[in-house]
Order: sequence, then C-alpha cells, then structure tokens
Amino acid sequence: MALEKSHKLLIGLGAVALILLGRIFTIQIIDDKYKINASNNSMLYDIIYPTRGVIYDRNGKILVGNKVAYDIMVTPKEVQPFDTLMLADILSVEPSFIKEKMAEYERNRSRIGWQSMVMLKQLPAESYMRFAEVQYKFPGFKGQVRSIRDYPFNAGGNLLGHVSEVDQNYIRKHPGEYRPGDYAGKTGIESAREKDLRGEKGYHIYLRNSKGQIESSYKDGQMDKEAVPGKDVITTIDAELQHFGQMLMQGKAGSVVAIEPSTGEILTLVSSPGIDVDKLAEINKWYNTLVSDPYRPMNNRAVQGVYPPGSVFKLVNGLIGLQEGTLQPGSLFPCAHGYTLGDHRPGCHGHKSPINLDEAIMMSCNSYFTFALRDILENRKYGDIGAALDKWNEYVQSFGFGHKLGSDFPSETGGSIPSSRTYNRLYGKGWWKFATIKSISIGQGEVTVTPLQIANLAATVANRGWYIVPHIIKESPGVEIEDRFKERQYTMVDTTQFRKVVHGMWMAVNGGPGSGGTATSVAVSGLDICGKTGTAQNPRGADNSVFICFAPKDNPRIAVAAYIENAGFGATWAAPIASLIVEKYLTGETRRPEMERRVLEGNLMSRVKKD
Repeated sequence: MALEKSHKLLIGLGAVALILLGRIFTIQIIDDKYKINASNNSMLYDIIYPTRGVIYDRNGKILVGNKVAYDIMVTPKEVQPFDTLMLADILSVEPSFIKEKMAEYERNRSRIGWQSMVMLKQLPAESYMRFAEVQYKFPGFKGQVRSIRDYPFNAGGNLLGHVSEVDQNYIRKHPGEYRPGDYAGKTGIESAREKDLRGEKGYHIYLRNSKGQIESSYKDGQMDKEAVPGKDVITTIDAELQHFGQMLMQGKAGSVVAIEPSTGEILTLVSSPGIDVDKLAEINKWYNTLVSDPYRPMNNRAVQGVYPPGSVFKLVNGLIGLQEGTLQPGSLFPCAHGYTLGDHRPGCHGHKSPINLDEAIMMSCNSYFTFALRDILENRKYGDIGAALDKWNEYVQSFGFGHKLGSDFPSETGGSIPSSRTYNRLYGKGWWKFATIKSISIGQGEVTVTPLQIANLAATVANRGWYIVPHIIKESPGVEIEDRFKERQYTMVDTTQFRKVVHGMWMAVNGGPGSGGTATSVAVSGLDICGKTGTAQNPRGADNSVFICFAPKDNPRIAVAAYIENAGFGATWAAPIASLIVEKYLTGETRRPEMERRVLEGNLMSRVKKD
C-alpha cells in the first residue's frame, strides 16, 4: 500500500514538473512578449505617434486639423560629450537651456533609465533641418516628427478645447494609457472624445549592445507595430453660426447656446470672453496668462456658469400651474405695479390689469406669476407647503433643472432647485411660508441654472413637452453616441399644456391685440419667432440680460438662449443677439444692419465685475 502511494506521488510530481517545463519553454522560446518585456534594458522602443483625428462641423467644414511639428528628443544614457555651443546655435536656444536640461536628466537618471525624453518642442522647420544634417555629431539626440493641431476655422477655443502634454497626475488617472511626452485632449471636444481622437501609438523595436548602442532592428521588424490614426469626429456645430455668435458676443460676458429642438443637437455653444484658437495652438505659452485673467476666459460659461434664470423661468411655473389645475389660460390676476403682500412688493412695470396667461407671458408680469406659484404651493391637497414645494421641485427637475443634463460636453454643472429641506435648513422647519420664498416664482432666490439648461427649456417648449439631451457629437462610422442622445425625455407636464404658453411667447415678440410684448423690437417678418425675455437680478452688479426663443412657431428648427452678464433688460442685449442668431440660421443672412452694427460694436465689459 505504501509503495503504491509512493508511485502515485512520484507520478504527480513528474506531471507538475512537465507542466512547469512546458510553461518555461513557452515563455522563453515560443512566446516573444515575455522575452520582450523582460529585456527592455536591451531594447529600444522608438515610439510612432498616430495622427490625431480631424474634427468637423455638421456641414463638413474642418474645425480642427493637423500640421507637422518637429521635436528634439534625447536619450540621456546614450549621450556622449558634445559641443554645447554648436548644438545651441543649431537649435536657436541659449546654451544654459541645454545645460539645465542635461542636469535635470542626470538628477533623474535612475527614473529615466533608457527612456527618450522630449527636450525641445515644436522646433521651426529650418532649425530642424539644420539639426538633421549634423545629428550624427550628437549621439543620444534625435529628431521626431509628429502632428499637432491646426485651426483653419475660428470656432472658439472653449468649444474645441486644447491638447497638451500629459503630466504625472494625468498618467496616474489613466494607468497604462499614457507615458511622459504623450499628448491628450484636456478640455472641450478634444477632451470629450479623447479616446476616439487619439488613435493608437506604434513603435519600432531595436536591439542595444552592452554599451547601449543600437545594433539592429529586433527580429527584422516583425514585432514592430504600426500607429493607428485617430478617428475623425463630426460635431453637431454649425461653424458659420458659431463664428457669427462669437462676433456678436465680442465685448460682452456671457454665452449663447443654440439647439436643434427635434434632435437635441447643439448648433452653437459660445462662451465670452473666451479663448481664441490662435492661443490654442500654443496653449503652453498662453496658459498662465489665461488662468490669471480676471474675466476667466477658460471658464466655459455656457455649461459651467451658474446664474438666476430670471423671468424666463416664469414659463416653468405657468406650465406647472396648468398641469396642477391651479391655473387656467383665462385665469385673471391683478398687477398694481407689482404683487402686494404686506410690506413685500415684487415690483413690475406698468401694463393693464388684470391680465390672463398669454398677456402675462407677453408682458412678463411679475405679479401674475407670483399669484400663480402661490396657488401651486398653497394647494390643500398636499397638506402643507413643504410637501407642495417638493412636488414643485419634482416638476422643475423634469425640465432638466437642478442636476446635470448629461450632455457629452465635459465639465457641465447642474445649478440648483430648492426643496423643503433647503428652507428647513435656512429658516427652520415650520418657520417659512410662501411669502418667505416668493422670489422663486420669477426665477430668483435659490433657483440657479446654466445657459445650456435654459436653451434646453426653449427646445422643450418648442417640442411641446419633451427634449433630447443636448449633445455636441454626431454619430458617424466608427464613432457611436449613447442612447440618451436619441431618446425623448418628457417632462411631468402633459404635452397638451404647452400650446397654452406658446402663443404668449409668440405675442411677446410679435405683439398682441392693442399692445406690444417685451421683445417686439426683435421681430422678423416671416420667421414667427416665439420668445421670453428675462432680467435677472445680480448681487454682483447690474442685472443680467436673458432671452430664450425658438422659431418658427410650428415645426421649430432652432431654439436659442442668450445670457449676457450685467447687461440690463432682456430686450436690450440678449434678445437682439438671440434673434440675429435665429435669422442667420433660418435665412442664411441678416437684414437688420442697424441692430447688427449696434450689437457688434457694443462693449459691456466695463460693467462686469472681475474676479
């Protein structure tokens, strides 16, 4: 019995030994990848950088292309004594620059190993050619040709974003994907579609001898890998409209966002003041200047700016009242230059009284919508104002407010919509009532939004109750977009209610019987623009000018939001800018030269508070 167990043990040990020997044979003889990984010190990987994908507008115009750039690389362990003055003269740099670089490499010798480092970026072609002629005199130094971004069309740096060299923090966040000297999209579309645009690096593998000198190509190049170019990306942007919007916003702080309502595709996304594309091409040179600019040009106001919406928010409260049954289109409320409640009086401009819903939208009556929200929040079916406010919060969230919309554009913020918890925290439970929070009825107080969100509101009303999450990338061969950019998102307000506010928006621009609306100065014959003005109070200075609109009234093709900081009444600056965008998109031209000239020449930056 003992002998039998001994035989079984020997057989088992033999089997294990055979498996181990087979595995070792595979690793050392058959499978080259293990040999390559274990022999990095005797091999040189000469990286081949792929061409980055091209970014197009919706009509095929190139927004971001590529051009050739020349870098000087150095492999410190291969460097031999060289003529510093000669190399500095060839590269048109100070000798101290080369000395400092070599000293830095020496300090980090153990970490760098046999890696090649980028010593000088974007060398002029003339200097690169001079170096190429005498490269043999400088062992360890070599030239590298790569592509960098080119901007044939000024579509705005905040929209397009910039590409720059990755740092250690970026490398840690993307393990195994990048190494020192690589470039990646850091903002805008470049960042949003980095995985599509970057492509895949290739390499040539060379063998070194014991002195670190290159002897030959490894396996005659059989293990080399070709670089895979990045995928081209088609955006939803209309380049001509984007450029026009940027021109209109010169000298102003704020943003303009235009959306195609039926698809959720973003036609323009303008942030001003912004980054000129000329600075994108040399972002490292301009970065510190841009970051320290008190007007914050690197902050994309369209998706990151958080503001009170002002009177455009009245549409939301009106629609909620209609859905709840506390408001009817024919409901009349008085306005004696404002809503009177004890000593509290939200003011209002002069107009007839009482008025119905259409007239209240047309004339942007503060008093009317204060009454409307009062009836929503004091609705007895909810038991108390806290429960009613939380239901109101649900309605508002369904319009895309109070959270990120989920756009594919990076760094989007969400704004805030108050709930009972908000006011319980501010005032204490049971210590607040409608009079305490009435400012939210006209888009003030604790209500904050982004310009992208109010552009989405315009698109939602244009669609009569639904929206598709706004997005910046079109689906194309090899580039997919997520399902949420194709699906309708319905609000909690029934679609039948929306037509009841659309006519009031049409009257605001085109006028009503016997009276004009707040935006009749921007009406364009034949376009049937529907709009809503807003003047948002601003604790940092003059009021903000706000306007949302869509056109035509039936089967709308464009929805626009203009938000201009410290610019006063909505009809003064925001409405002309938005209406010119609509006219340009729908007709291909503008035929209001005086208005266009006034907007183009208008400079409001002196009103804007600097950070």
